[in-house]
Amino acid sequence: MEQRLLIKHGTIHDAIHEEAYTADIFVEHGKIARIEPKLEEKEFGKVQVLDASGLEVYPGFVEAHCHLGLDGYAIGFEGADYNEMSESLTPELSAVDGLNPQDESIRLAMEGGVTCVAAGPGSSNVLGGTFAVYKTVGKRIDDMVIKEKAAMKCAFGENPKLCYKDKEIYSRMTVASKLRIMLQRTKEYLARKEAAGDDISKQPPYDPKLEALIPVIQKKLPLKAHVHQANDIYTAIRIAREFGTGLALDHCTDGSLIAEDLAKEGYPVAVGPTLTHASKFELKNKSFETPGDLARAGCQVSIITDSPVIPQQYLALCAGLAVKSGMDEFDALKAITINAAKHIGVSERVGSLEIGKDGDFVIAEGNPMISDTRICYVLIDGRITYSFKES
Repeated sequence: MEQRLLIKHGTIHDAIHEEAYTADIFVEHGKIARIEPKLEEKEFGKVQVLDASGLEVYPGFVEAHCHLGLDGYAIGFEGADYNEMSESLTPELSAVDGLNPQDESIRLAMEGGVTCVAAGPGSSNVLGGTFAVYKTVGKRIDDMVIKEKAAMKCAFGENPKLCYKDKEIYSRMTVASKLRIMLQRTKEYLARKEAAGDDISKQPPYDPKLEALIPVIQKKLPLKAHVHQANDIYTAIRIAREFGTGLALDHCTDGSLIAEDLAKEGYPVAVGPTLTHASKFELKNKSFETPGDLARAGCQVSIITDSPVIPQQYLALCAGLAVKSGMDEFDALKAITINAAKHIGVSERVGSLEIGKDGDFVIAEGNPMISDTRICYVLIDGRITYSFKES
């Protein structure tokens, strides 16, 4: 039988309205069915009641860019499945084939209030494969995924250069050229397929790499670009314009330097991981001021952990540190809820508390962006997946 749940007396932070308000929420079939100032238990018959008196109710937190489940917890090479280093162009790879739902890091993420993540290949390759979006509870990834192919990972800057400097890449020019060549080949491959129609004899030989890139050329699957430096950000935009593709800009370490430009371009930006050492040159401008600068300029901003770079359960803490550095608190909340959901193409289901959306909640004793706030409950699809118990 489907779970029916009534959350009573909570203070609602819906990620849509800046002001919080007190209301009751009814969840049925895993979806938010009603949000009203007062709902009586008797009108719902058999229903589980969760008393949220004195508690703050938030949407489940959403991570727009990570490798959760692809890099094993407390294990080395055996669990490292986020980078394929055999060649620099691997668009045919799919994150769902490497995700491990039994990994301890997924449970820790959920208990920290992160209920939905976009996880996928790392940044070793010019083209790494597709990201998947999934909920952070379950035993089988097929049952957890809400979007199997959310974006096509591509990478610019130091990482592809470093990983392939002794093989096939030695400059940023080569990285950009390799991406352009693959996109152009895909356009030509698709044109031949369409011209052949149903005549199998005229179809081009099957190419898994180009097949994987067809949705990118058709603007059904955005490029998800690993970009830190300003020049790399501009190169990603330049190539997206040339081929008419969708684009999301991830990391954006130099974002503050070009905030007005990025606002005019209109691409979604994700900032992070910031709670780490600047371990290479292109991270030298790393700052928790960046997401606030971009939000004030008018960008759609998400905050990311890039977990396991920052443990996934500290996503809300990263948002809090952005607030400490000048970001508006409501902008910070949106950066880990509705903006992140938009960034990965699942805002019709998650990221805010609205009728018809998934019943994903974080219920806490205060603001989860403050480090000592206790999370009391986490719910995914209307079911309690975590509840705090005094030891």
